[in-house]
Amino acid sequence: MQIKMANPRGFCAGVDRAIEIVNRALDVFGAPIYVRHEVVHNKFVVENLRQRGARFVEELDEVPDDKIVIFSAHGVSQAVRTEADRRGLKVFDATCPLVTKVHMEVVNFSGGGRECVLIGHKGHPEVEGTMGQYDASQGGDIYLVEDVEQALALEVKDPDHLSYVTQTTLSMDDTAAVIKALRSKFPNIEGPRKDDICYATQNRQDAVKTLAQQVDVVLVVGSPNSSNSNRLRELAERIGCRAYLVDSEEDILPE
Repeated sequence: MQIKMANPRGFCAGVDRAIEIVNRALDVFGAPIYVRHEVVHNKFVVENLRQRGARFVEELDEVPDDKIVIFSAHGVSQAVRTEADRRGLKVFDATCPLVTKVHMEVVNFSGGGRECVLIGHKGHPEVEGTMGQYDASQGGDIYLVEDVEQALALEVKDPDHLSYVTQTTLSMDDTAAVIKALRSKFPNIEGPRKDDICYATQNRQDAVKTLAQQVDVVLVVGSPNSSNSNRLRELAERIGCRAYLVDSEEDILPE
């Protein structure tokens, strides 16, 4: 049996940064350190940090007053930040800088009186945080679309003042198709100056495209709730290669 490794592989710089922020907080302040959502979608990293004293919570109401809380790499909404300030929580922000870039795009579109379309996966923490950057008090709105069908069915209030952004961990090919559909329906729609999909996501998808044409089976090592890992598996399958998402060696079956 010959085993080939995709290159590049492993965590991106944003994930490494988020893990380092939690570890440093534990080193300096000691346990417990509260983290809103899993800092990254990797059960081994999360368990290691939990053993060191990190406590992962879904919402801020699970964090005692005046305690330290870390926002995960996926980012949070403006409402979450406001609530943390109101309660006097000491916040360390591990939001990926590329996610913050998308947040600022939404803020700018909102402030400029433009409605916004977010291409992403419903329920993903990054999507929830990005949706929560839009200020609808001026009458505009932000809309979530997940695929071409939803893009073509979308109705907005002001199609002449419309922009789009994307989740950073999407399939490049799928996203391009959704953007094409949006442009066909809304000719005046504007996008970001630079693509929102993370360069590390792009590089790893390109690596899997190459690898899937050279091997019989692709194993993507990642957790089931990881958007990046699922997109890599789907990409290999789309090329015609058998592909499996495995969280550990226990998930690898002899057959």
